[in-house]
Amino acid sequence: MALNLLKLCVGCDSVEDLEEWIAFRLDERRRAGEPAEHWHTTRMMPTRGAEVTDGGSLYWVIKGSVQCRQLITEIRPFIDDEGIGRCHLMLDPEVVRTDWQPRRAFQGWRYLKPADAPADLGKGKAGLVEMPPKLRRELAELGLL
Repeated sequence: MALNLLKLCVGCDSVEDLEEWIAFRLDERRRAGEPAEHWHTTRMMPTRGAEVTDGGSLYWVIKGSVQCRQLITEIRPFIDDEGIGRCHLMLDPEVVRTDWQPRRAFQGWRYLKPADAPADLGKGKAGLVEMPPKLRRELAELGLL
């Protein structure tokens, strides 16, 4: 069974910000002649990596709510220039929007069981994607979404 990770998306105010950042980084790598891969670097290596890479996703908390996810395709451990062990969570560049799920701030990442993960926005909820993020946040906080 797949296991997900939950992480704060620091520096992004919206899913659109995250998508723009991903596009920028992929373009930057293409221009440098490097493979157009997308990853998130973290210090802690998931001990349950086999479960995470078996269909798990990285769920992003943006402005206090889980708002989207990216499929984790691989985990690549490495040692940085300072001799510290880290890993790249290799991510599918496609950002999948999810139902908003409020989350308090935390450090690092957390495991997220599939049963606790918010559902992807389906075709029946396509209008929510077009809704301004501020309005969507307020409705989510009121429990109306």
